[in-house]
Order: sequence, then C-alpha cells, then structure tokens
Amino acid sequence: MRRRVLLGAVGLLMIVAVPVADACPLCLGGVLFAPGQQLDVAERAVLAAPVADGTRWRVLEVVKGHAVAGQVISEPVDRADVAAMRAGKPLLLLRHEQWPRWSSVGTIGVEYAGWLRQLAATGPGTGKSDVDWRGRVALVAPYLEDPEPLAALIAYGEIARAPYGALRPLKPRLDAAAVVRWLDDPQLASRRPAYTLLLGIAGGPADAERLEQRLDAAWASRDSTNLGAMLAADLELRGPSRVAWIETMYLGDRRRSMPEIAAALQALGEHGDENGAVPRARVIQAYLVLIKERKPMAGLVVEHLAEWEYWDAVAEYAALLASNVPLDPVSRGAIVTYLERCPRAEAKAALASLPAAPVGPPPPGGQLPTRLPDSKVAPSLK
Repeated sequence: MRRRVLLGAVGLLMIVAVPVADACPLCLGGVLFAPGQQLDVAERAVLAAPVADGTRWRVLEVVKGHAVAGQVISEPVDRADVAAMRAGKPLLLLRHEQWPRWSSVGTIGVEYAGWLRQLAATGPGTGKSDVDWRGRVALVAPYLEDPEPLAALIAYGEIARAPYGALRPLKPRLDAAAVVRWLDDPQLASRRPAYTLLLGIAGGPADAERLEQRLDAAWASRDSTNLGAMLAADLELRGPSRVAWIETMYLGDRRRSMPEIAAALQALGEHGDENGAVPRARVIQAYLVLIKERKPMAGLVVEHLAEWEYWDAVAEYAALLASNVPLDPVSRGAIVTYLERCPRAEAKAALASLPAAPVGPPPPGGQLPTRLPDSKVAPSLK
C-alpha cells in the first residue's frame, strides 16, 4: 500500500508531494516533515560549526552527498538562530539544489555523525526508491529519548512514521519498562500513540491488563484520543480473540462516533496488512460484520478488501449499491471501483445492472470517508 503526503521543506515556503511507502497511520496526526524525511530529501547534509564572525560555517563532518570536511559555507543558513550557535555543538545543515540556501535542522554532537551517515544510507538512493524501514527502525530504536534532543527527535520521528510491520521485529530490542515510563511522562504526551504501539510489541500480560483498563475507560467516555494505537497494541498483545470485543463494542454499537469507528478500523486494518498477530482472515470477518450491520459505513473498508484481493464481498456490495441505503458519492465510487477490479463474472454483471447514482444529500453526520484516515491520531514532532 502506498500513501501520499505533503512535505514542507525546512525553513522554506516550499511544499512537495512525495510517496511514503506503507507508512503506518496510527501515530502521526498527518505525516509531518520529520528530520529523517528532511535528511532523505536533502542532497547534501553536513555537521558544521560557525566561524568566528558568525556568518560562515565550517564543515566538521560530511553526513551525505558531496562536501569536504574543512570546507567553509559562506551562504546564509535558514534557522541557524543565535541560541543554536551559542549551544557549543555543531548544527546539522541540509541542502538541495532546489532550495535557495542551506537549512539547519538543529544542533547535535559531532559524535553522532557516524549514526547520521548510517541513517542516511537507509533512505532512498541510487537503485532504490524507498526507505529500508526494517534497517532504519533497528538503527534508531536505541536512540529513543536519547539525552541528545535532536537524536531523540530523529529516532521518534522515524518510529512514528514507520510501517507497522517494520516495528514488530523490534520486540527483542525494546525495554517494555522504559516504554511504560515514556507513556507516563506528561512531557511526552504527543508521542503516546507511537509508544503505545511499541508497548503492544514489547509488553506482556500486565501491560495488556493496564491497556485494557484504559480501553474500557475510553469506551465509557466515548473518547477516541489515541484509540487506534491502543486497540492495535491490544490486538498485538491479545491476538485474534480480542477482535470479537471490537466487533461488539465498536462496530456493532450504534452509539459509537465516527472517530471511534475509524480508530477501530485503523487498528484492524494495520493488522490485516501485516497478517501477523491477528490473521488477515479474521480482520476480514470483522469487516464483513461492519458491512452487514452498518451499511452506510461499508465503504470504509472497501479499499482494504480490494488491496487484499478479497472478492467474496461482491454480492454484499452489489446489493448495497442497488438498495436505498444512503451513500455519499465518494463511498459509492470506491465500491464501484472494487467491483471493477474484481475479476469475477458476477462483479461485471453487478456493474452492468447498476441503477444511476442517486442524487441527494449525504448521510447524517456528513460525508463518510472511504477508508481509514492516512494519519495517526495525534502527535506533532516536538
């Protein structure tokens, strides 16, 4: 699965659209331009210290691209504020030929230069268009909440935007007790979705019980904050036996809000994509419950079913299009696309017999999305 996000170049009034392969949607509220992404996009990256006059920069270490240690950068540098220059550490400076000047990501100790070079090597480059996510998350995981703030931010940003399937192999590298401390730290509240996922991977029975207490409280208060990550972690810890609880408490409960339903489907969808702790077949069963019980929302799962080439829902979707169930145009279009992609004859017959699309207002509550939002429920990169 591929998702597109908007990336803002650091310090520039420039936005470019780039593909992010399989980025997990459970941690970030929108995929922000994290430092690791900035490094991927940049053609050159160096660690540099200000020269005495404060208007030029001497390269100390080359992280990426063509540069030479000792070289002096005389161009202006965006975001190289006075406080950063007084910090006594070199700045990580990035450059791209389409950017008007160098830009600073922040200060970081020169001893991190080798690590940054390794990080840059896992990114897109000659012969490969995507990030080596398994290699990258293994590289950054030891630096989560590192004493060096920029190293910690880089590590968090990469964990937060990594595909869920790339995070699961981190289990032997993670310290569950440390993850619990991070989750309990109010200063790290914006990072809870990502760390909740890590707890699901690293935790044990006691963590599962604590997580389920929080889920019970969220259900009682109808709170969708961090819900997708909590449900995904719960599924990772408890396995397929927990899916029935989601079917009953969320998919079948008509008092649930759209953000709650979307969070539940996010969690199920990530596990369906991974086909690991919860088999994809069990996720599909849950999707069929939604199609049967919540017909106006059936379009929420249709793209996933198509991606997984599950075509046994043709009859349900054909009947839905032929019925008087209110569907917004986007949902209807996604279902039609599912039928068009299906190789079976009954799908072609269903398409041929479709009535004209109804004209009328969207269903109560506004337009429904056709699938999980491509964003994790919350944090900014702080």
